[in-house]
Amino acid sequence: MSRTRTALFAALALVAGGTGTALMAPTAGAATAAVPCSVDYQIQNDWGSGFTASVTVKNNSAAKTSWSLKWSYAGSQKVTSGWNAKVSQSGSTVTAANESYNGTLATGGSTSFGFQGTYSGSNAVPTSFTLDGATCNVDDGSGGGDDGGGGDDGGGTTDPSDRVDNPYAGAKVYVNPEWSALAAAEPGGDRVADEPTGVWLDRIAAIDGVNGGMGLRDHLDAALEQKGSGEEVVQLVVYDLPGRDCSALASNGELGPDDIDKYKSDFIDPIADILSDAKYASLRIVATIEIDSLPNLVTNTGSKATATPQCDTMKANGNYVKGVGYALAQLGAIPNVYNYVDAGHHGWLGWDDNFGPTAQLFAQAATSEGASVDDVQGFITNTANYSALKEENFTIDDTVNGTSVRQSKWVDWNRYVDELSYAQAFREEAISAGFNSDIGMLIDTSRNGWGGSQRPTGPGAKTSVDTYVEGGRIDRRIHVGNWCNQSGAGLGERPQAAPEAGIDAYVWMKPPGESDGASQAVDNDEGKGFDRMCDPTYTGNARNGNSMSGALPDAPLSGHWFSAQFQELMKNASPPLS
Repeated sequence: MSRTRTALFAALALVAGGTGTALMAPTAGAATAAVPCSVDYQIQNDWGSGFTASVTVKNNSAAKTSWSLKWSYAGSQKVTSGWNAKVSQSGSTVTAANESYNGTLATGGSTSFGFQGTYSGSNAVPTSFTLDGATCNVDDGSGGGDDGGGGDDGGGTTDPSDRVDNPYAGAKVYVNPEWSALAAAEPGGDRVADEPTGVWLDRIAAIDGVNGGMGLRDHLDAALEQKGSGEEVVQLVVYDLPGRDCSALASNGELGPDDIDKYKSDFIDPIADILSDAKYASLRIVATIEIDSLPNLVTNTGSKATATPQCDTMKANGNYVKGVGYALAQLGAIPNVYNYVDAGHHGWLGWDDNFGPTAQLFAQAATSEGASVDDVQGFITNTANYSALKEENFTIDDTVNGTSVRQSKWVDWNRYVDELSYAQAFREEAISAGFNSDIGMLIDTSRNGWGGSQRPTGPGAKTSVDTYVEGGRIDRRIHVGNWCNQSGAGLGERPQAAPEAGIDAYVWMKPPGESDGASQAVDNDEGKGFDRMCDPTYTGNARNGNSMSGALPDAPLSGHWFSAQFQELMKNASPPLS
């Protein structure tokens, strides 16, 4: 994500190095009068002739069932596409109107959208906006209260007690100094060392810090220092369920299948106590809830060929559902915490018999242990996985000599070929299952770039559906079920807010360079077993079509620094590193 600055504006525009932020607020020293709306306009990426931007609008007037935001450009900017709003342009005037799913805008409520545009010359930030004809951020002289954006702090920050529609919009994201130092110490690593990554709370000891490392409070304190006067997102991975990751040994945890009470009292409760400290109320805290858990109950239980006894146990005792529900309830009660539940990836849940049942199971968990769907901000896909963001050379609707792409060996009757299409579809499925219509999705793009010399430059030959798919697919794994330290992978899209419709952000939730698991058995006190899927000589099982694992050799325990993998991720980055 571009490192932006937030400033106080009356009728000024900020332009700096092609990256701009306009947080419209009452002029300094003005009476704290009520204003009908406030707007945060941020240029996320600028490549000299084009740009992407995110816009967050807060409604301080009567609740709305539809809305229209307008602004004008002083330069040559032209909008070419948009997401989460119907964005059009006439001359220099741009109009962004709500989509069918986000027309409701409560008093004090916010919504976000994004767009892409072109320009020549300068790319100045707009200086004024109107929401349904009312000028935003202008003192109306009534002497009423302010919008929570101005006032004596001069920073234009949002009232932390009000959750925004998209926590990433208009915000910087915390750069973990521990990961940053490891990345910067690698040759060439300084090119990505300032990217934001997730902070993993994967055992009880991680809350206070392991082996002299930073604990949760240390990270939050560091985030406050990075925050300055603008908004700051901190990304946490909450990951210590009883009987964790019942289908993979490398990521097994410290808690046994029946340790649900310990999970609540020793893990979730201490995290909630820290996050609810008023000291951290100005941070937007994104919590990724328990990866690799609930989907296992759908795909790896019962009579399925991929079933494991461990997953059968977790389905029978209900502790995955109870644990996720409890985490959602406790963390969701904190006004500035945004919960995103892990939703696997397209190569796990994209088949018809997995897709709908997973959404239903999530709804069950989100209404257990005192939780409600209001405690769910959205879902995250591809966490710590390698599935390509977009397969550019074929779609699920393609046919070759009358044979559907779905019948290829690679796709294997899946409904989706990449993470973006899967995430957008899963969002709709979750809404149908009872989740709120304004939920958003995150996609982990930390290791799904698949660039380098092996990246296809076009579609495969149409000799057969298999040659077509195999020759053109971006994802170069041996099998879509392979997940451990994959050879040939690269860094993916850089973290950014609101990149596509329904997507809150692309994130690097898995810190690149941290191992998925050891290549061989390693004695440890972290509860992590040896999974043959991390062994490069392993010939596979039912979950990867009995294929070779595709794993890199000489890998350390999961979560430990893996220099060789980090170097390969940089070499194969897509977009490439400069």
